[in-house]
Amino acid sequence: MVTLYTLGSVLLISLLSFLGIFFFLFEESTIRKLLLYFVSLSTGALLGDVFIHIIPDLAESTETFGRSLYILLSGILFSFVLEKVIHWRHCHVLPSGEHHHHHHHHPMGIVSLIGESMHNFIDGLVIAAAFLASIPIGLSTTLAVVLHEIPHEVGNVAILLHSGYSRKRALLFNGLSGLMSIVGALIVLLFAASDGDLVSRILPFAAGNLLYIAGSDLIPELHKETALRKTLGQLFCIVVGMVMMYGLKFTE
Repeated sequence: MVTLYTLGSVLLISLLSFLGIFFFLFEESTIRKLLLYFVSLSTGALLGDVFIHIIPDLAESTETFGRSLYILLSGILFSFVLEKVIHWRHCHVLPSGEHHHHHHHHPMGIVSLIGESMHNFIDGLVIAAAFLASIPIGLSTTLAVVLHEIPHEVGNVAILLHSGYSRKRALLFNGLSGLMSIVGALIVLLFAASDGDLVSRILPFAAGNLLYIAGSDLIPELHKETALRKTLGQLFCIVVGMVMMYGLKFTE
């Protein structure tokens, strides 16, 4: 059952890679407005998942909770280093400027694909570890990741388009990078059977990764908008994301 839940969830995450198609169906100004609130919603969901589901679950094991906090910190540091090394870009606000309609591909596109593949691989690790901890934690983590991926994938396709890729190639390459989440999940599922301590190491690491995304990626993006009405809308969506995570506690 856990394997089915996990594979179904990472398959969903992989399919989200094709959400960039919405970039072709709506005006860019409309997409920008929608992404602003999706980023807010995913911020609340990520923070809620970490503090309402994952950390309380880790705290139930008092013997290893102290070690878990150190692993959580290592997850934050790892995410920071990874972003520095490959210039990881979580682009939620669409790039400005005209599309480059020529055959030269800007290096930003390649860097984006590498970062996106790594990001999806880690998503797979996170979701598999969450389901192995418990199905409710797996469901809450999947929902948090889905909400984060919606603006992320649209923004990533925008980067590829602005880097000179055609629409078909941008969707294809982004879709292929999404398959890395399945690879990450399969690795965890395969090794979990022989390593009973694997989940207790990956889960706090995952919490650190989710906290890093919320704190260094999403929240700074929200600060770019200073209008009072939109700020209140952001705050409302953040709270809604947290309430959604709290509501999932009743599935436990």
